[in-house]
Amino acid sequence: MNLFGRNSFQRRAQPSAAPVATVAPRAGATAVLPDPELAHLTGEWLIDPAHSRIGFSVRHAMVTTVRGAFTEYESRLYFDGRQPTRSRADIVLYTASVDTGVEQRDAHVIGRQFLDAGAHPRMTFTSTAVRLVDRDVYRMTGDLTIKGTTRPVDLDLTYIGHVTDVFGDERVGFDGTTTINRSDWGLTYDARLAQGGAMVSDKVRLQFDIAAIRAT
Repeated sequence: MNLFGRNSFQRRAQPSAAPVATVAPRAGATAVLPDPELAHLTGEWLIDPAHSRIGFSVRHAMVTTVRGAFTEYESRLYFDGRQPTRSRADIVLYTASVDTGVEQRDAHVIGRQFLDAGAHPRMTFTSTAVRLVDRDVYRMTGDLTIKGTTRPVDLDLTYIGHVTDVFGDERVGFDGTTTINRSDWGLTYDARLAQGGAMVSDKVRLQFDIAAIRAT
């Protein structure tokens, strides 16, 4: 797999892939048609790490939310504005790169009770299907692999906009989110509070704030 590195801005053309499987609309549902104004955005895109964030948030001690991000990752993105079902994404996140803003907490997250970065240095997301669910919302189904366990997830991506910057680069923005139960991937840390609640919620929200530059 030819991945675009987080710190790499080389422009390389990539061949188009075969269409991925699609999900048929429910009986009686009105099909959502692609916006013809997005057809010109079709092609390969590079994530701009200076303006993107791939992160997570989780409830801690039942009263607050801890947020973190992966600072090292690789990705391959293809967006098809004409036929959204042909769009695809491959993302590799390096688990040891977690940054929550607290060094001691980072060590806990990448340790054996959570991501176990020593034994599992990567977590991955590979899309398997994409469909348009609203005028500017795409549902990307894919396989999420954490600690050697692979399970399907649905990622809702909202198209933010498209501009040409002062350097002549075309830029496009997407915001995506999905919520998972970490225990489904073997992240079973289960410390309890004195009141009986969980120290760390089982539900984790994954967030993809993506700014990408066209690869020419």
